[in-house]
Amino acid sequence: MEQLSLLYPGEQMPEYHVLPEETAHDLSLDTICAYLSKMESEQNLIRRIMMQISGDPEVIRYRCDVFEDILRFPLLRERMQKLLDRVDFLKTYGSFGKDSDAAGVWELVHRLDEMDEYIECVQAIYTCLNENEIRSEGLLTLKEYVRKLYEDHGFAELKKDINALKTETSKIKSVTLGVNLNDRFEPNGVGIVSINSKYFTKSGILSNFCDFLNRSDEIKEDNVWKKNYTFRTAGNELGDAGKMEQAAMVVATKGFSLLPGVAGVAADSRGGDVIRTLDRAISSMLSGIVKKLKSILSRHVSVSTHVISGLIPEFLYYIRWAEYIEKLQALGFVMCKPQLLEPEKREMQARGIYNLKLANAVLEKHGDGLEDELRAIVKNDLDFDARHRIYILTGANRGGKTTITQAVGIAFLMAQGGIFVPADSFLFSPADNLFTHYPADENRTMDLGRLGEESKRFRDIFMASTSRSLLLLNESFSTTSFEEGFYIARDVVRILRKLGVRTIYNTHMHKLAMELETLNQEPGGNGQIASLVAETEDGQRSYRVRVAPPNGLSYARDIAEKYGVTYEMLEREKYG
Repeated sequence: MEQLSLLYPGEQMPEYHVLPEETAHDLSLDTICAYLSKMESEQNLIRRIMMQISGDPEVIRYRCDVFEDILRFPLLRERMQKLLDRVDFLKTYGSFGKDSDAAGVWELVHRLDEMDEYIECVQAIYTCLNENEIRSEGLLTLKEYVRKLYEDHGFAELKKDINALKTETSKIKSVTLGVNLNDRFEPNGVGIVSINSKYFTKSGILSNFCDFLNRSDEIKEDNVWKKNYTFRTAGNELGDAGKMEQAAMVVATKGFSLLPGVAGVAADSRGGDVIRTLDRAISSMLSGIVKKLKSILSRHVSVSTHVISGLIPEFLYYIRWAEYIEKLQALGFVMCKPQLLEPEKREMQARGIYNLKLANAVLEKHGDGLEDELRAIVKNDLDFDARHRIYILTGANRGGKTTITQAVGIAFLMAQGGIFVPADSFLFSPADNLFTHYPADENRTMDLGRLGEESKRFRDIFMASTSRSLLLLNESFSTTSFEEGFYIARDVVRILRKLGVRTIYNTHMHKLAMELETLNQEPGGNGQIASLVAETEDGQRSYRVRVAPPNGLSYARDIAEKYGVTYEMLEREKYG
């Protein structure tokens, strides 16, 4: 398998639509990511994943099932994160992917340690997944992948070979070097004299060298070794042995720490050759071990950590969401697994839906009163279907219209990311993308004016939308005069009905909601427009919405209340 992902099934990445930056801002995506992690790098990772919108039901179902498994097994996600971090460390800082033929013996021995740890990680990942009753296709596919990886590459046999080879190579404790010196005692050549199974016990290499110089019987008249050692050189690069003027013998333990004079060879133009010569000589003398090492590594060097380490960002995405949702559930918030409806239905059946930002406000509070805060969050029921394709949402100012509008958008965003939704239940037809149209910042309206900027922006959104999109309008075209705004808003609703896109239009234009009967009778419509009202009870805002005719309050009355200029408010403020 060349590709494995926990975000989509199969090996082929699905087609994504990118969530518009404006929509990400209006749905407070950056704020939501900050709920999940305090690390900016992790916030950016989560944001990137959530910005990729897939309308494919199979992709969404796949994600939801993976997330459910990760949420159900806290110990699994904790262990998996540690194991994947180990694999990623090996991939990033180890020698995987390098050409083993070019490695010296010590690098090959180090490669054995890395391969041994990698095998242990693969074993542990499989054990971790096998010990839990996972049900998702994504994690089951991963379990099968690591099982085949272990069995098809003979990891059990390889681990035995590695242990045997590590035992054999661990016997090497020191190396005896022969260094050629000129008249100034400068090294001009080096060779291997012997490889030993014991450490040299002399406290200092320099003192060894001085011992030789102070004992006349140890200074040789020629370069012929009297003992049963093998002297190996690199050939021409170390010069003709018959022309060597003097020679001395020094020793180095494994790691090749040389005396200061010998270390100076590295500064010479041939210094790099000395180390390579050392590797070649050791490899030659350990030909049996090295041959076996290279044979093993050549069979398994293709075992890449890329697939497994590539799952780390995806696991992190699910883990951070699971940790956060666990905190909400511990406080008593209901978070439900979204259920899918056919995309062509363009429906939604939300029961007990609420805004995630309200839940987080409760989560961040400390001390007494949390239960009261929890009870104060109002849940709503809302449907999209053929009779309720577009909602004109009206009601008193600060009555929760923007809150419920944003709640629907956040629910879609979370559901299509595979995450549990803040609702008692949530059935939905996936959207191919989410669009929002909120009032523009004044800095963006300098050239076109507010009305011009809003009109142009809506045109761009409409041209990018399809009948399967979700469109959320919040006080659109309300920054101009009522007559101008109403004229544009009416045409906007008519064309949205023709497109058949699911829409919530939150507005103070009660007159627009009063014309729904006329608008619904126009030919060529693709679904019906419905009036949605933010209720008041005994003059108090309930923050509940229901399908009902608009209450008849004028746009001007709401604006007057917003700024405190009704007769009653002014009278109370002025005269008490």
